[in-house]
Amino acid sequence: MTATLRELASTIRSKNAGVDHVTFDVIFRDRRNFERVRDANVLTRDSVAQLYRIEPARITHFVVYEPGNAIKFTIRRLKPSGSPGESDVFGAQQYPPLFDVQVP
Repeated sequence: MTATLRELASTIRSKNAGVDHVTFDVIFRDRRNFERVRDANVLTRDSVAQLYRIEPARITHFVVYEPGNAIKFTIRRLKPSGSPGESDVFGAQQYPPLFDVQVP
């Protein structure tokens, strides 16, 4: 039976990580859901790049943080936060594509 990441994670968020990066946190309340997502390999550097339609090289960090039941990654912005043409100054609106990731 599949579930969406939104159903399994307690927190899915994005935020600024300095002026040139946006960081994402997918945090799980319980170990079972964390391990299910981790072991399914639905969140990897390559799958995130494909989901966000970016080159994998723009993902500067990708961490499976076992002690915190979390998966964290950081994407380099194309334009600095607040510069002309940049659409999300705080980086807080970048997480919704993660909601519907299917987890077996």
